[in-house]
Amino acid sequence: MLEWLRFILTAGFLLSGLMILITAVFGVYKFDYVLNRMHAAAMGDTLGILFCLLGLTFSSPDIWMALKLLLIIAFLWFSSPVSSHLIARLEVTINPMWQQLPPKTDRSGEGNL
Repeated sequence: MLEWLRFILTAGFLLSGLMILITAVFGVYKFDYVLNRMHAAAMGDTLGILFCLLGLTFSSPDIWMALKLLLIIAFLWFSSPVSSHLIARLEVTINPMWQQLPPKTDRSGEGNL
C-alpha cells in the first residue's frame, strides 16, 4: 500500500511539473516582449522544476538522496529568481524604450490593429 502511495505521489508531481514546463514553453513563444517572455520562462522553470524534483524526492530510495534533492530545490529557488531579476534589470538598463511594448500587427503583417 505504501509503495502505491509513493508511486502515485511521484507520478502526480512529475506529470504536474511536466505540464507546467510545457505551459511555460508555450508562454515563451506566445509573448512578444522580452520581459514577458522572461517572466513566463522564470515562473514556469521554478515551479516546474520544483514539482519534478519533489516527485523524485518521493521516489528516492533513502533519506540522503531525498536530502540532496531538497537541497537542489532550495538552491534553484534562490538562484533562478535572482538570475531572472538581473537579466530584467539588464534589459531595462540597455533598452531605452523598455516601457513601450512592440506594436501589434495583423496576421498579414501590414499595419497595426
